[in-house]
Amino acid sequence: MATGLREGMADIARQGLLQTQEAKLETRNKKNSLYIGIPKEISFQENRIALTPLSVALLVNNGHRVVLESGAGTGANFTDTEYAEQGAKITYNKKEVFEADILVKIAPPTLEEIDLMHKGQTLLSSLQIGTLKQEYLKALMHKKINALCFENLRDEGNVLSVVRAMSEIVGSTSILIAAEYLSNVTGGKGLMLGGFTGVPPTEIVILGAGTVGEYAARTALALGAEVKVFDSSIYRLRRLQNNLGSRVFTSVMQPIVLNKAIVTCDVVIGAIRATHGRSPCIVMEETVARMKPHSVVIDVSIDQGGCFETSEVTNHTNPVFRKYDVIHYCVPNIASRVPRTASYALTNIFAPILLDIGEFGGLVNMVWNNPVIREALYIYQGNCTSKDLSDMFNLPFKDLELLVVSNQ
Repeated sequence: MATGLREGMADIARQGLLQTQEAKLETRNKKNSLYIGIPKEISFQENRIALTPLSVALLVNNGHRVVLESGAGTGANFTDTEYAEQGAKITYNKKEVFEADILVKIAPPTLEEIDLMHKGQTLLSSLQIGTLKQEYLKALMHKKINALCFENLRDEGNVLSVVRAMSEIVGSTSILIAAEYLSNVTGGKGLMLGGFTGVPPTEIVILGAGTVGEYAARTALALGAEVKVFDSSIYRLRRLQNNLGSRVFTSVMQPIVLNKAIVTCDVVIGAIRATHGRSPCIVMEETVARMKPHSVVIDVSIDQGGCFETSEVTNHTNPVFRKYDVIHYCVPNIASRVPRTASYALTNIFAPILLDIGEFGGLVNMVWNNPVIREALYIYQGNCTSKDLSDMFNLPFKDLELLVVSNQ
């Protein structure tokens, strides 16, 4: 009996093993190995680089290939050796870099660089719409490039991630620049930015309560300065107060109050951005002429025309000029003053995107699954998918979602 029972149980167990088992189905395309190129920036005084050595190591460890033009990281004080040690291939041949499937740059490629690109390539770079020309877009469309504009990349909180990161850096750096030019060494007043017991603090006026204005205010307050913030939006002023967690002087753009604050202060930071076109000119020449001698004006908005009537574009080699004995700092690309910090901020955004492109099995699947990328894509397979650019340059517009669906 016992033997028969054991044989019966064994038979039941064998039958159980023969039952249909659940199968795990693949939910996305197989991971692709990307070939990523990092060319050396040739834009004037552009010292940043899109990927740092540690981000290259992350990409290489995930099965991707990275080729770097020799000297690409020099401006941000990254050596070729550092990149090579993390698995990047270093080349002196620019053409070899442009043979990669994905190009990652800071400045947009020149027309000569576009000639080196091959059809179907993916480009991740800035767009710099203020200096954009129709020939540039047509050259990319002719090569059927997939072009991503990193200024339009958004994070999970619907924030423009690159713009926000660079604005934070520029806001904080602008106060450090002000401290430098207030010192006697650079021909300033000989003031220490801030103040301490028995000595009144320096007075700083900030025009604009956006991200640049907020981080300028944070840094100035941390150094002990007296801060006044002006903006045309009550909402932005209230948001700045809440984000700072402390009460600072805020005011709407009332000319009498604004002019009085400017002529008595030590530093003015102009951080007013325009949504479209030129920044509004807020401070007239007569007001600058009445400012105290050796005061400092820092026009962060100079890349959009500037918000001071006396502003003129300068560069990192000759960053300042004097007008009415007021020191003017009007460098458009302030983030390149601290390129290593800026590069770390950029690589934190770009590396995950590149990893996701590989995980999704290519850009097409990434576009299909990620609406954030769709917003940043302005040319897809040679078609202009940005309505704004289409209207601006009279180019044929193609709806990106329809293009993606037709390729599925």
